[in-house]
Amino acid sequence: MTQQITFRDLGRIAYDEAWAYQDVLMQANLKAKSEWYSNTDTSKPAETGTHDYLLFCEHPNVYTLGKSGHVENLLVNDQRLKELDVTFHKTNRGGDITYHGPGQIVGYPILDLEHFETDLGKYMRNLEEVMIRMLRLYNIESGRLPGSTGVWLDAAIPGKARKICAMGVRCSRWITMHGFALNVNTDLSYFNYIVPCGITDKAVTSMAKELGKKMDIELVKEQLITEFGNVFGAEIVSEHVTV
Repeated sequence: MTQQITFRDLGRIAYDEAWAYQDVLMQANLKAKSEWYSNTDTSKPAETGTHDYLLFCEHPNVYTLGKSGHVENLLVNDQRLKELDVTFHKTNRGGDITYHGPGQIVGYPILDLEHFETDLGKYMRNLEEVMIRMLRLYNIESGRLPGSTGVWLDAAIPGKARKICAMGVRCSRWITMHGFALNVNTDLSYFNYIVPCGITDKAVTSMAKELGKKMDIELVKEQLITEFGNVFGAEIVSEHVTV
Protein backbone atom coordinates (compact mmCIF):
# COMPACT_ATOMS: atom_id res chain seq x y z
CA MET A 1 0.00 0.00 0.00
CA THR A 2 1.30 3.46 -0.90
CA GLN A 3 2.19 5.53 2.15
CA GLN A 4 0.11 8.68 2.53
CA ILE A 5 1.60 12.06 3.47
CA THR A 6 -0.64 14.94 4.52
CA PHE A 7 0.40 18.27 3.01
CA ARG A 8 -0.37 21.52 4.82
CA ASP A 9 0.61 25.01 3.68
CA LEU A 10 0.99 27.20 6.77
CA GLY A 11 1.45 30.40 4.75
CA ARG A 12 3.43 33.27 6.30
CA ILE A 13 4.17 32.28 9.89
CA ALA A 14 6.70 33.30 12.55
CA TYR A 15 9.56 30.87 12.96
CA ASP A 16 8.84 30.03 16.61
CA GLU A 17 5.15 29.40 15.84
CA ALA A 18 6.02 26.98 13.04
CA TRP A 19 8.57 25.26 15.27
CA ALA A 20 5.95 24.82 18.00
CA TYR A 21 3.48 23.41 15.47
CA GLN A 22 6.08 20.94 14.20
CA ASP A 23 6.77 19.87 17.76
CA VAL A 24 3.08 19.18 18.41
CA LEU A 25 2.96 16.82 15.43
CA MET A 26 6.26 15.19 16.32
CA GLN A 27 5.31 14.65 19.97
CA ALA A 28 2.00 13.08 18.95
CA ASN A 29 3.91 10.66 16.74
CA LEU A 30 6.44 9.89 19.46
CA LYS A 31 3.63 9.20 21.92
CA ALA A 32 1.84 6.90 19.49
CA LYS A 33 5.03 5.01 18.76
CA SER A 34 5.96 4.69 22.44
CA GLU A 35 2.52 3.36 23.33
CA TRP A 36 2.60 0.88 20.46
CA TYR A 37 6.02 -0.50 21.40
CA SER A 38 5.13 -0.77 25.10
CA ASN A 39 1.86 -2.60 24.34
CA THR A 40 2.48 -6.34 24.76
CA ASP A 41 -1.03 -7.32 23.69
CA THR A 42 -0.75 -9.71 20.78
CA SER A 43 -3.91 -8.24 19.28
CA LYS A 44 -2.47 -4.72 19.03
CA PRO A 45 -2.67 -2.97 15.63
CA ALA A 46 -0.04 -3.85 13.06
CA GLU A 47 0.86 -0.16 12.60
CA THR A 48 2.23 2.25 15.20
CA GLY A 49 -0.44 4.86 14.55
CA THR A 50 2.02 7.56 13.48
CA HIS A 51 1.14 10.00 10.69
CA ASP A 52 3.31 11.64 8.04
CA TYR A 53 3.14 15.33 7.18
CA LEU A 54 4.76 17.74 4.75
CA LEU A 55 4.49 21.36 5.86
CA PHE A 56 5.33 24.35 3.66
CA CYS A 57 5.59 27.90 4.94
CA GLU A 58 7.27 31.26 4.52
CA HIS A 59 8.90 33.05 7.43
CA PRO A 60 9.42 36.74 8.17
CA ASN A 61 13.14 37.60 8.20
CA VAL A 62 14.92 35.30 10.64
CA TYR A 63 18.35 33.79 11.24
CA THR A 64 18.39 30.31 12.78
CA LEU A 65 21.36 28.56 14.34
CA GLY A 66 21.59 24.77 14.48
CA LYS A 67 22.70 22.91 17.59
CA SER A 68 26.14 22.24 16.09
CA GLY A 69 26.51 25.80 14.80
CA HIS A 70 28.73 28.65 15.93
CA VAL A 71 27.15 31.91 17.04
CA GLU A 72 30.13 33.85 15.67
CA ASN A 73 28.78 33.05 12.20
CA LEU A 74 26.16 35.70 12.93
CA LEU A 75 28.08 38.79 11.86
CA VAL A 76 25.85 41.53 13.35
CA ASN A 77 24.86 42.59 16.86
CA ASP A 78 21.39 42.89 18.37
CA GLN A 79 21.03 46.53 17.37
CA ARG A 80 21.81 45.77 13.74
CA LEU A 81 19.33 42.89 13.81
CA LYS A 82 16.65 45.36 14.88
CA GLU A 83 17.62 47.75 12.09
CA LEU A 84 17.39 44.91 9.58
CA ASP A 85 14.08 43.74 11.10
CA VAL A 86 15.46 40.23 11.58
CA THR A 87 14.92 37.90 14.54
CA PHE A 88 17.37 35.25 15.71
CA HIS A 89 16.65 31.77 17.08
CA LYS A 90 18.82 28.92 18.31
CA THR A 91 17.22 25.65 17.22
CA ASN A 92 17.53 21.91 17.84
CA ARG A 93 18.12 21.00 14.20
CA GLY A 94 21.43 19.98 12.73
CA GLY A 95 23.65 22.35 10.78
CA ASP A 96 24.92 25.86 11.36
CA ILE A 97 23.35 29.26 10.67
CA THR A 98 21.00 30.13 7.82
CA TYR A 99 18.46 32.73 6.79
CA HIS A 100 14.73 32.37 6.20
CA GLY A 101 12.56 35.08 4.71
CA PRO A 102 9.96 36.12 2.14
CA GLY A 103 10.29 34.51 -1.27
CA GLN A 104 11.68 31.30 0.18
CA ILE A 105 9.89 27.96 0.41
CA VAL A 106 10.58 26.38 3.79
CA GLY A 107 9.60 22.73 4.02
CA TYR A 108 9.15 20.77 7.23
CA PRO A 109 8.56 17.04 6.67
CA ILE A 110 7.29 15.33 9.83
CA LEU A 111 7.85 11.75 8.73
CA ASP A 112 8.09 8.41 10.47
CA LEU A 113 11.04 6.93 8.60
CA GLU A 114 9.85 3.47 9.61
CA HIS A 115 7.25 4.04 6.88
CA PHE A 116 10.07 4.62 4.38
CA GLU A 117 13.72 3.75 5.13
CA THR A 118 15.36 3.93 8.55
CA ASP A 119 18.48 5.59 7.21
CA LEU A 120 18.96 9.27 8.05
CA GLY A 121 21.66 9.72 5.45
CA LYS A 122 19.38 8.29 2.76
CA TYR A 123 16.60 10.58 3.99
CA MET A 124 18.82 13.65 3.50
CA ARG A 125 19.84 12.46 0.04
CA ASN A 126 16.15 11.99 -0.82
CA LEU A 127 15.34 15.56 0.25
CA GLU A 128 18.17 16.76 -1.98
CA GLU A 129 16.87 14.59 -4.83
CA VAL A 130 13.46 16.27 -4.60
CA MET A 131 15.12 19.65 -5.17
CA ILE A 132 17.41 18.41 -7.93
CA ARG A 133 14.49 16.98 -9.88
CA MET A 134 12.33 20.06 -9.46
CA LEU A 135 15.13 22.45 -10.48
CA ARG A 136 15.75 20.37 -13.59
CA LEU A 137 12.23 21.32 -14.74
CA TYR A 138 13.61 24.87 -15.08
CA ASN A 139 16.84 23.74 -16.76
CA ILE A 140 18.75 24.50 -13.57
CA GLU A 141 21.29 21.71 -13.21
CA SER A 142 22.11 21.17 -9.55
CA GLY A 143 23.73 18.54 -7.38
CA ARG A 144 25.48 17.73 -4.14
CA LEU A 145 28.72 19.00 -2.63
CA PRO A 146 30.73 16.20 -0.98
CA GLY A 147 30.92 16.73 2.77
CA SER A 148 28.04 19.21 2.81
CA THR A 149 24.26 18.94 2.89
CA GLY A 150 21.89 20.87 0.67
CA VAL A 151 21.67 21.45 -3.06
CA TRP A 152 24.33 23.28 -5.02
CA LEU A 153 25.00 24.69 -8.45
CA ASP A 154 28.41 24.20 -10.10
CA ALA A 155 29.51 22.29 -7.00
CA ALA A 156 32.58 20.86 -8.71
CA ILE A 157 33.87 24.16 -10.13
CA PRO A 158 36.27 26.02 -7.80
CA GLY A 159 35.07 29.54 -7.11
CA LYS A 160 31.64 28.99 -8.69
CA ALA A 161 29.83 26.69 -6.25
CA ARG A 162 26.69 28.27 -4.81
CA LYS A 163 23.93 26.90 -2.61
CA ILE A 164 20.31 27.19 -3.64
CA CYS A 165 18.73 25.01 -0.94
CA ALA A 166 19.85 24.63 2.68
CA MET A 167 18.91 21.67 4.87
CA GLY A 168 18.96 20.81 8.55
CA VAL A 169 16.88 18.19 10.35
CA ARG A 170 16.20 16.62 13.71
CA CYS A 171 15.27 12.97 14.14
CA SER A 172 14.02 11.14 17.25
CA ARG A 173 12.94 7.47 17.18
CA TRP A 174 12.91 7.85 13.39
CA ILE A 175 10.47 10.78 13.52
CA THR A 176 11.80 13.79 11.60
CA MET A 177 11.28 17.53 11.93
CA HIS A 178 12.80 20.71 10.47
CA GLY A 179 13.87 20.28 6.84
CA PHE A 180 14.82 22.49 3.90
CA ALA A 181 14.79 26.09 2.70
CA LEU A 182 14.68 26.66 -1.05
CA ASN A 183 15.59 30.11 -2.33
CA VAL A 184 13.01 31.02 -4.95
CA ASN A 185 12.53 34.83 -4.95
CA THR A 186 14.62 35.36 -1.82
CA ASP A 187 16.37 38.68 -1.08
CA LEU A 188 19.90 37.29 -0.98
CA SER A 189 21.36 40.43 0.65
CA TYR A 190 20.36 39.03 4.06
CA PHE A 191 22.97 36.31 3.65
CA ASN A 192 25.66 39.02 3.76
CA TYR A 193 25.21 39.32 7.53
CA ILE A 194 25.98 35.68 8.30
CA VAL A 195 28.41 32.96 7.28
CA PRO A 196 25.77 30.76 5.62
CA CYS A 197 25.90 27.21 6.98
CA GLY A 198 29.33 28.09 8.40
CA ILE A 199 30.91 27.91 4.91
CA THR A 200 33.14 30.88 4.17
CA ASP A 201 34.15 30.25 0.55
CA LYS A 202 30.84 29.45 -1.16
CA ALA A 203 28.05 31.71 -2.43
CA VAL A 204 24.27 31.57 -2.13
CA THR A 205 21.83 31.86 -5.01
CA SER A 206 18.12 31.65 -5.85
CA MET A 207 15.95 30.46 -8.70
CA ALA A 208 15.11 34.08 -9.54
CA LYS A 209 18.78 35.05 -9.72
CA GLU A 210 19.72 32.09 -11.88
CA LEU A 211 16.85 32.58 -14.32
CA GLY A 212 16.79 36.38 -14.26
CA LYS A 213 13.10 36.70 -13.42
CA LYS A 214 10.66 36.50 -10.55
CA MET A 215 9.27 33.02 -10.13
CA ASP A 216 5.69 31.82 -9.68
CA ILE A 217 6.24 30.47 -6.16
CA GLU A 218 2.88 28.69 -6.04
CA LEU A 219 3.80 26.72 -9.16
CA VAL A 220 7.17 25.83 -7.64
CA LYS A 221 5.35 24.54 -4.54
CA GLU A 222 3.14 22.32 -6.68
CA GLN A 223 6.17 20.92 -8.48
CA LEU A 224 7.98 20.27 -5.21
CA ILE A 225 4.97 18.37 -3.86
CA THR A 226 4.86 16.22 -6.99
CA GLU A 227 8.57 15.42 -6.84
CA PHE A 228 8.40 14.77 -3.08
CA GLY A 229 5.74 12.15 -3.71
CA ASN A 230 7.77 10.63 -6.55
CA VAL A 231 11.02 10.41 -4.57
CA PHE A 232 9.43 9.05 -1.40
CA GLY A 233 6.99 6.81 -3.25
CA ALA A 234 4.06 8.36 -1.39
CA GLU A 235 0.61 9.75 -2.07
CA ILE A 236 0.41 13.36 -0.92
CA VAL A 237 -3.00 14.61 0.15
CA SER A 238 -3.55 18.34 0.67
CA GLU A 239 -5.36 19.48 3.81
CA HIS A 240 -6.27 23.00 4.89
CA VAL A 241 -5.22 24.00 8.38
CA THR A 242 -5.23 27.18 10.46
CA VAL A 243 -2.39 27.52 12.95
